[in-house]
Amino acid sequence: MASELHEAIFMAKRERHKNLFLNYRNLSSFPVELLRDEGMQFLERLFMKRNSLTTLPENLAQKLPNLIELYLHSNNIAIIPQAIGNLVKLQSLDLSDNALQFICPEIGQLRSLRHLRLANNQLKFLPQELGDLGELETLDVSMNLLRTLPERLHQCLSLQCLTADRNLLHYLPRQLCLLPDLNELSMAANCLTSLPLDLGRSMELQFVFVDNNAHLKGLPSYLYNKVIGCSGCGLAAQISDVKELCLTLGDVTVPLPSEVKAIGSETDRVLPLEELACRVLHAAHSWTSKDVRFLTPFLLPKSLLDVVRWPLGHCHRCSQPMFTIVYPKLFPLRETALAGVHKRTTVSFVAYCCSSFCLRTFDLQG
Repeated sequence: MASELHEAIFMAKRERHKNLFLNYRNLSSFPVELLRDEGMQFLERLFMKRNSLTTLPENLAQKLPNLIELYLHSNNIAIIPQAIGNLVKLQSLDLSDNALQFICPEIGQLRSLRHLRLANNQLKFLPQELGDLGELETLDVSMNLLRTLPERLHQCLSLQCLTADRNLLHYLPRQLCLLPDLNELSMAANCLTSLPLDLGRSMELQFVFVDNNAHLKGLPSYLYNKVIGCSGCGLAAQISDVKELCLTLGDVTVPLPSEVKAIGSETDRVLPLEELACRVLHAAHSWTSKDVRFLTPFLLPKSLLDVVRWPLGHCHRCSQPMFTIVYPKLFPLRETALAGVHKRTTVSFVAYCCSSFCLRTFDLQG
């Protein structure tokens, strides 16, 4: 293994490679060959995923001054040296799945940084200096122990995607609503109780995921017509391992639909029949609209067609379309095809039976 490592680094130096792959090498320390003599002045991308590194050398920037991308995913790194700030050309830094408890303020000196991934560490807070990263486009701090996000994060005017799932966040700083280029915001599985009222006011913000925030009571009205996930689609994240359920009535055994298989624990939500019908209709319409031999759109009432053609959102976990449970009922859906649907006592749906290619009408009691 050592000889292979030496040969790979020697070849990269001799041929002046711009990319060096040292993944899965079982390295517990940074290879001295990379730092010897003048280092590797020409190296731009260094991949050292899934090793056993615990720290980085202080002279990394001196020996690898032209580094653009540094991938250190899945190591045991607990400390990032202050000298990390000297990698002035660095654009992408991946420190996911390590043992970080602290990020030094010098990370704010990486003014060229565009992508920063710190997921699955032990971070309890982030330095305010992250706000100095004016070129930052992607920030992933999911699966940490964060209770707050830096107030100065709103100064990252190029930020497009912010992921902070599975932390201990109680609120979202209102200043983040001012980010002009933010397109995707994901804060699933936190402790959120409310969201800023002007969240979603920006036309750029199109994807908002706040699944599994048990105390979140409502969503801002600006989130209408966004692709959002509020409490998940109702299906378990994995249903392939769940034993198939059947209903036995006398001598007849009827297998239950796949949606029923995922309902069986206190944490799973029981979907309304109205929601299930919408999904079946949506899938049938999407399929048959591509094949004129089967069901054609004009057979559905226009009001129903408008409902099933365009879902109000999609589940963050499994991308299931969501029709009636995307928004909390605290907010009327006055600008959607479902306006007033919850006020009716009886809603008529048309369900497509794939087995016999026929139409059946069900009256779903509201």
